Amino acid sequence: MDRDTGFLAFVHAHQRPLMRLAYLLTGEVHLAEDLLQGVLLRMIGRWPKLRHIDNLDAYARKIMVNQHISWRRRRGSGEVLSAVPPDRAYASEDGAVLRIVLHQALMRLTPKQRAVIVLRFYEDRTEREVADLLGCSLGTVKSQTHHALARLRTLAPELAPRLPDLDRPTRHEGTRR
Repeated sequence: MDRDTGFLAFVHAHQRPLMRLAYLLTGEVHLAEDLLQGVLLRMIGRWPKLRHIDNLDAYARKIMVNQHISWRRRRGSGEVLSAVPPDRAYASEDGAVLRIVLHQALMRLTPKQRAVIVLRFYEDRTEREVADLLGCSLGTVKSQTHHALARLRTLAPELAPRLPDLDRPTRHEGTRR
């Protein structure tokens, strides 16, 4: 019973932020639910060993990102891109439209680039934290961030003024907003 109680406590404490991360990685509610369920299934199977880990949240995020990248490799992208521009223009002040444009542009990034952007800017993590979560070097995080932001500027030029400028750091390493 102790095993189930500890795992349930972890799920209750972290389910919402993990689901949000899964949605931001996949872009679809059903895929996000599947991804989160897969991560939680892996964790409960290993719970006796995992419950002694200091930062289970970081562990769950890391396996979620890795599993998402693995899924993308196996499935490929089911996206069908349109070469036809939209019928009408939209007002740049329309926040809902900008969110949709951002979502569509994010879905066209590689899984690793999307993971770096989501962890770095949406979850407001430092470059070091992102590197630790993804199990890569700090240089890889910086490179992926640079390439992802450049790709976002190309895919959605209307978002360019709102995207972070890498020449001006958004946050000092080791501090929180």
